[in-house]
Amino acid sequence: MHPPLTPQRERYLLLTLAGIQFSHILDFMIMMPLGPILIKAFGIGTHEFGLLVASYSFSAALSGLFAATFIDRFERKRLLLAMFGLFGLATLACGLAPGYATLLIARGLAGAFGGVMGAMVQTIVGDVIPFARRAKAGGIVSTAFSLSTVAGVPLSLWLANHFQWRAPFILIAILTLLFIIVGARILPELRYHISDKKRSHPFSAMFEVLRDPNHLSALLFSALIIFSGFTVIPYITIYAVGNVGISLHNIPFIYLTGGAATLITARLIGHWADLRGKVKIYRLVAFAALLPLFVITNIGAAPLWVWLICTTTFFVLVSGRMIPAMAIITSAAQPKLRGTFMSLNATVQAFAMGLATTLAGFIITQNGAGQIVDYGLVGYVAIAGNVLAIMFVSRIVMHDQHASVPDVALK
Repeated sequence: MHPPLTPQRERYLLLTLAGIQFSHILDFMIMMPLGPILIKAFGIGTHEFGLLVASYSFSAALSGLFAATFIDRFERKRLLLAMFGLFGLATLACGLAPGYATLLIARGLAGAFGGVMGAMVQTIVGDVIPFARRAKAGGIVSTAFSLSTVAGVPLSLWLANHFQWRAPFILIAILTLLFIIVGARILPELRYHISDKKRSHPFSAMFEVLRDPNHLSALLFSALIIFSGFTVIPYITIYAVGNVGISLHNIPFIYLTGGAATLITARLIGHWADLRGKVKIYRLVAFAALLPLFVITNIGAAPLWVWLICTTTFFVLVSGRMIPAMAIITSAAQPKLRGTFMSLNATVQAFAMGLATTLAGFIITQNGAGQIVDYGLVGYVAIAGNVLAIMFVSRIVMHDQHASVPDVALK
């Protein structure tokens, strides 16, 4: 057993994990602003587009469930980089897909590997970073969301508008290769969790996680947060173009301003959560998120500057909830089972994401003028899910609240 990472190595670790998350999040997020382009290119409706988004989520849910049977048996670094490489190949397949059906399959494969990746990143943060700094560390990793919105999505949309919709996926595949090289050099080997004790069957660790009522509470809390966001998020761009009157050429500004704001607020929220209490800050941010959830789904025609204020507030608060929430969820796991728990958490989140996207896709319709109908009803569903999550968070016990960081095998 070796001493913990030095502050410099810890920072390099978090920045590398943020880079890996950047590729993963951009791959998922780019589908939403590409919505109007893909609907026109394939001649599909909102229901079919919803399936494109949901296929990623549902396959991530299944892969996370499968990964829960073996994830704690392997060294963390090698498993993460292997999943990352397969994810890159699946994303490249998205860019080369000749039609809607093949794109749907490729999105499913990308989700399968991406779901395991997301769980591994959060597991490594939980393994390496002590509880007292975990929300701040999560804020650093969460800058991947900010960077993907402020730089990745606008660049991807520029590529899609000037070349074609395939270009963003090819860009992500190239980024994946670069981050694999960086990760191979920077990430430490993590094997302290590996036990010589033989398990009775492949599902023993998963059953052990599910027998803990606190784990179940954390998983339900996680599902409520994701559900309340992803009933609304996938259709924001389509609603902006069809109902608010925003030009396709101005869509990148939504992600540019929102991403720039979250680049600042993500780290602030993480710092406040560590300083003032993770549950307290989560509740404050989640309660404040109720307003943009309502406004975004009920506003009518508006000038660009008004819409940018609404969407930027939405990005800051709805994504900001996740920073203290993930610190709470990660800390709810028994350390020896954290990999299995986080894999199941990825399954639950992905299933909630797919369910939310599919449900919203069936609630809303697109009229002859291209406007979205019943998006306001979707907003009320999201608000209800957010309120339930706020009420539920107090039931979660954080196991390693007073624990020190485990030793890390350095390489």
